[in-house]
Amino acid sequence: MEKIMLKHKHPLNLIDLWSEQLQRKEEREEDEEGNEYEEDEEVNEDELVAKQDFQCLCFLCHEEISWFHRYYYSCSQCGYYTIHKFCAELPDRVEDICEAGHTLVFYQPGYNSNCDICGRLSKIRYRCPDCYYYVDANCVTKRLQKNIIYHPSHKHPLVCMPKELLYECDACGKEHKGMFYHCPSCAWSNLIHSHCAFLPTKLQIQRTTNDIFSHIHPLTLAYSFPYKDRMSKSSPQCRVCLQRFYKHGKRWIYKCDKCRYYTHLDCATSRKEPFMSILTSPGTGKMNKNYEDAEYPNLLHLPFPDPSYSLLKHLFFKEDGLEVTKTHISHQHPLILDDARPTSSRIKSISFHNPMKRIQLLCDGCLRPIMSGPVYVCANEEEHCNFVLHEWCSRLPTELKDNPHHPKHPLIFRSKILERFFGVFYCDLCELPCNGFAYCCAICNYKIDVNCAFLPKEITHNRHPNHLLLLEGDSFICHTCDEFRIPLKQALLIPEKTTHMCDKHPMKLSYFPIENHKSEYFCEICEEEFNPESTFYHCRECMQSIHPACAAASIIQYETYPSYEKQVHKFVNVKFGGTYDNIKIHPHPLSFEQGIASDGECTKCQDTLQYEMIFRCSNCKFAIHYDCEASEKKERGRERERIMRFIFM
Repeated sequence: MEKIMLKHKHPLNLIDLWSEQLQRKEEREEDEEGNEYEEDEEVNEDELVAKQDFQCLCFLCHEEISWFHRYYYSCSQCGYYTIHKFCAELPDRVEDICEAGHTLVFYQPGYNSNCDICGRLSKIRYRCPDCYYYVDANCVTKRLQKNIIYHPSHKHPLVCMPKELLYECDACGKEHKGMFYHCPSCAWSNLIHSHCAFLPTKLQIQRTTNDIFSHIHPLTLAYSFPYKDRMSKSSPQCRVCLQRFYKHGKRWIYKCDKCRYYTHLDCATSRKEPFMSILTSPGTGKMNKNYEDAEYPNLLHLPFPDPSYSLLKHLFFKEDGLEVTKTHISHQHPLILDDARPTSSRIKSISFHNPMKRIQLLCDGCLRPIMSGPVYVCANEEEHCNFVLHEWCSRLPTELKDNPHHPKHPLIFRSKILERFFGVFYCDLCELPCNGFAYCCAICNYKIDVNCAFLPKEITHNRHPNHLLLLEGDSFICHTCDEFRIPLKQALLIPEKTTHMCDKHPMKLSYFPIENHKSEYFCEICEEEFNPESTFYHCRECMQSIHPACAAASIIQYETYPSYEKQVHKFVNVKFGGTYDNIKIHPHPLSFEQGIASDGECTKCQDTLQYEMIFRCSNCKFAIHYDCEASEKKERGRERERIMRFIFM
C-alpha cells in the first residue's frame, strides 16, 4: 500500500529531536575526566531541558509535536510547515474503519468538514466514496495505532491505543479516562496515560504548583523508585503530601537526589483530585487550616521557641505583682526572688544556665534550664542550699480537678515522691523518669510530671502545621491525615531552636533533608549517621547538624547515649546531684550522677554503668546502678516488715 507523503511545494527534511542527546550519550561513555565532566554535564542538562520543551503543531492532524514523538518532518524553506512522521507516512487507503465496511480514501478538498468519529472540523481527512463517511487524519492514526512516541521509560516505541479507556495508569498509579500508550513489540504490559506519557523530564515544582511548593533545583522524572534506593535514602516521604511511596517501586516519581527531595507525579504537577488536599510543612509550602482560630482561642502551638521555655511558663508567667519573699511546700527554708537585676535583695546574684560557658542551673520544680529571671532561690545562705525555682513554678495549684489525662479523681501536687527511691518516678503519660514536681492520684497511684499535667488534649505543631493534633495515648495524631503522629514527649520537650558549643550560631529544627546537602548526615556531637527524614537541628551557615537528644544532653550537660531515634534525651526530666549516705553498701557518701565510660561496671550486677542513673563515690572507684540500689532498698524494706510482723505475732 502506498504512503501519501503529503504534497508540499518545498522538500521536507526528517528531524530527529534526540540526535543531540544520543551524541552526548556517546561522548559521556567515552569521557573519563571525572569531576570536570560533572560540571559540564549540568550545563548540558539545562540545554537538553530546553530541547525537550520543543513544541509545534502538526499541519495534518493539528495535534502537538513534542520531544517524545522524536521524529517529524519540517519544510526546508517554510518556517511554519511541520508534520508528524507517522502522519506524513499515512497510507492512501485504509480498511476496517467505515461502519459499512467500505475502504476509506485519503481526501483533501480544501474546506473544513466534521469528522464522523470525533466531531472535529478538519481539512485533511479520509472519506468513503460510497457512503460519504468522513474520518480525520488524527482518528485514523489512532485506529491504525500509528500515533507513536519514543519514551525514555521503555526501549521500544509506544503506540497510542485506538479507543479511550477508563483504566489505572501504570506510571502514576491513579485511574484515568482517556488515551493510553502501550508497547505492541514485547511482553511489557504497562498502560501509560497520555498525561503521564508527555510529562516533562525536568520541571520546577514552583511553576507547576503556583509557588505553593518550591525547590531550588529542577526535579527529574524517574521511571521507578526501587526498594533498595528508598532504603538507602532512609525511606523518604513525598515532600508534598508527606505520604510514603509505593512499595513495589515501579511508579514514576519526580526527584532531586542532591537534596533528597522526592514527590509523587500528581503531587509535583498539582493533578490531585479536589478532595485530596495538598499538605506540607515549613519550607515546602502552605497547608489549609482544618479549624477556626475563634473556636480555639487558647490553642497551644508547639514547639516552644528555646530550651528555657516551658508549658508552665506559657501558662503561669506574669511580670507584675511578684512577691519578693515567700515560702513553698517544696522547700524547708524561705525563698527570695532573684531576677539578676541591680535591685535584687541578694548581695550575690546567681549565674544563669549557659551551656556555652558550661554553667548549669536547672529548676527543682519543672527541671527546665533557668536562663533568665524571675527565679526564687533559698534565702538561707548559711546552709549553702542550692534550691532554685522558676517564679511561675511557685504558683502551681495544689490540686487539679477534672484533669483531661485522669478525669476520674483529683490530682494532688507533690514536690517530691518520697515513696520512690531518691524521689525518682516514671511519668504515666510521657514514660520518662523524673525527680521534680508531680501530680498524683492517691487512689490509682497515677503519677505525672508537672509539664505533662497541664498538657492539653489538642495542639498544633510546626511538624504538621495548621491541622489540629489530638492526644491519644502517648502521641498527638492528625485525624485529617490519618497517618501523621508525633510522640507527646517530642512535641513538648524539643524546642524550635538551641545552641551548642560546636556552632556559634543558633541551630534550628529541621524536619526534612536540607537543600544542597550533598553528603550523608552525621551528628556533630555523637558522630553517628542519622536519618534526615526525622527531626534534627541544623545550622545552615555552618552546615552542621545534631540529634535533638544530643542537643538536650549538651544543654543539661549530660552525656549523650546510643539510641535508635535520638529524639528526646531519656534524662531530660532528671536533675542529678545530691548525696546518698548508706554505710551498709559503702562507707563514703555517694553522689547521684549519670554514668560515664570511666565508671566501669556496677558493683552489684557487673553491667556497664555508662548512660545509666548511678550512685558514685568521689573518694574511690565504687559505683552502683540506681536500679540496683533501689531494688536492694525495697528488698530490705520488705525484710524489715517481715521481722516486725514476726516480733509482734
